[in-house]
Amino acid sequence: MKPFRIAAAALASALLLAGTATAQEVTLRLHQFLPEKASIPGRAITPWIAKIEAESGGRIKIEHYPSMQLGGSPLSLYDQARDGVVDIVWTVMGYTPGRFPKSEVFELPFMVSSGEATSRALDEFIRAHAMEEFADIHPILFHAHGPGLIHVRGNGVHTLEDMSGLKLRGPTRMITTLLEDLGATAVGMPVPAVPENISKGVIDGAVIPWEVTIPLKIPELVDAHTGVTGDRGLYTATFVLAMNKDAYEALPDDLKAIIDANSGPDVAALFGRAMDEMDVIALEKVKETDNAIIMLDGEETARWQAASQGVIDRWVAAMNEAGHDGEALLAEARALVEKYTAK
Repeated sequence: MKPFRIAAAALASALLLAGTATAQEVTLRLHQFLPEKASIPGRAITPWIAKIEAESGGRIKIEHYPSMQLGGSPLSLYDQARDGVVDIVWTVMGYTPGRFPKSEVFELPFMVSSGEATSRALDEFIRAHAMEEFADIHPILFHAHGPGLIHVRGNGVHTLEDMSGLKLRGPTRMITTLLEDLGATAVGMPVPAVPENISKGVIDGAVIPWEVTIPLKIPELVDAHTGVTGDRGLYTATFVLAMNKDAYEALPDDLKAIIDANSGPDVAALFGRAMDEMDVIALEKVKETDNAIIMLDGEETARWQAASQGVIDRWVAAMNEAGHDGEALLAEARALVEKYTAK
């Protein structure tokens, strides 16, 4: 019996070791386009990574590659996640134009309130109405930044007429369409390209939120910053934290549960809040410069709202033509922003 006991003990030990090995450890590579210290990488992605690694007991390790360190351009990030080039990406949804037409409702003019409220609304809206647009990846969260502004060289934008002749960078097709309707010449490009293009005179300025002006050194390149009056900003851009589907499905159930627990509207709101917090910090830094900060009054803002209505009407018409109820989708998006802004 003794040899049998020894063999049984050896077998049990082997099974225990095998069980430990199958409590698998996973390394995931996360790729994104901004410096590590920018607001979302520093204030949202890095804490998100730390939380997942801690909750998994170290079984999930996420390697963070900022500033496109793994190659490609910001425009390729979504496809890198889809194709398994990397495991997770954070990117602007509009960098792949036309791919997410329902979700673009949140990029329509005068939709955004705060980044936090709008992010929660966006994530909830997409999960209820537009998940088919993301069938080729595993979405972790969707979020938005706070109110975007116009940052230009020269005397600045004080009236709608001042937009005429300006060459302005826009991040997405909805926003470049808005700029065109407002009288500017829109130039689409990812945000890391903005500083060089302003300094070379390729563009006169850009539309971006306050929060990213500091890492991009925008206040050193422009002279004036223009925002609108009221409880809704001129525009926002939308973002997705997306995971390769096969990488997600390969996880054991307990590790999937950790990813799932760190996904969805509550986490999206934290990403939006990180941008809101940096908006405040960046604005204070801009106030220390000689740059002009221009806030359009109510009457002038109303002129901009009227001039931008065509962007909204064309989106609704496109949704209707695609077989959706554009008016209902727009109303739902607005209602969600209002719901979470009021809280």
